[in-house]
Amino acid sequence: MTTIFKAAVLRETGQPLSVENLVVPKIQYGQVLVQIQYSGVCRSQLMEVAGKRGEDNFLPHLLGHEGVGRVLDVGSGVTKVKNGDDVIVGWIKGNGINASNPNYLSENGSKINAGAVTTFSEMTVVSENRVYLKPKDLEQEISVLFGCSFLTGAGLVFNEVTPKKNDAVLILGLGGVGLAALLSSVQINPGKIIVADKSSKKRLIAKELGAKIVLDSNAKDFIEQVKSVSEGGVDIAYECAGFIESIETAFECIKEGGGRLIFASHPSSGQKIELDPFDLIKGKSIQGSWGGNSSPDSDIPRFTEKMKSQLSYLHKLIGKKYSLEDINIALEDLENGETAKPLIDMNL
Repeated sequence: MTTIFKAAVLRETGQPLSVENLVVPKIQYGQVLVQIQYSGVCRSQLMEVAGKRGEDNFLPHLLGHEGVGRVLDVGSGVTKVKNGDDVIVGWIKGNGINASNPNYLSENGSKINAGAVTTFSEMTVVSENRVYLKPKDLEQEISVLFGCSFLTGAGLVFNEVTPKKNDAVLILGLGGVGLAALLSSVQINPGKIIVADKSSKKRLIAKELGAKIVLDSNAKDFIEQVKSVSEGGVDIAYECAGFIESIETAFECIKEGGGRLIFASHPSSGQKIELDPFDLIKGKSIQGSWGGNSSPDSDIPRFTEKMKSQLSYLHKLIGKKYSLEDINIALEDLENGETAKPLIDMNL
């Protein structure tokens, strides 16, 4: 019997997604069929839809790379999960088979492409190594954050560059990744935490999560403000805004003689960062991060345990909820700073 499900399809860059009926394909070796309950929306999808990731050779295709749901079926070779398991799905490779990408067909028989994981759909076929068992302590709704944004933001702090007791820390950009980095930094409690964003709504959320020094990153004297409250520059800057300008600004904010900038954001394809090489000679350093250097199968339960007393705060990271039919409104609201982390609820 043919099973039909709804999915958001990108048919042309620069144009809205279309919600269409697709056919569930036959599950192949190493693949897992998941009924999606919630999907997060990341800046990455804004970039893809707008065509800012470079030429898109896979149109039409599905989108979304963080979600939570329940396993409906598994292909041969799969041992990591079984039917009925509650799982998180995400783009960061975990344990298990790196399966081939699924072959979707629209209801009229045309081919729809997809990568190893997609989540803007009621059902999805994902590779076994993009599925992670959901810890029992995590509610379904907030679990979606562990598919990308929380895993990345917490990974910046716990895996990449961990603040010391007296360090001054700057978090620039308060989307899902930045707010996750904030919560993780609060848990460590360094000497000073400075957060910044151009959105007043996001700055308010940061205050609710425990931030004491909250700045407007659009202020003309922003760099001077940061240096003033950090005695000449911060020890660590986590850049999570996703622009060339914000990476360069964060680099200006770190101190000479040991200041470190780490960024997980991905500006538009083809753009280049401009830095003064003399700043590097004077002891500043910069590095990028691939998903917070996280290993999902071990880091999801580890971060859950570390943040046990703060799990309820994760609801603050989730913004408005949208139906799948309203996916384009969710993308627009994310672009305009109306919400830090849009959540697609497949039950709406």
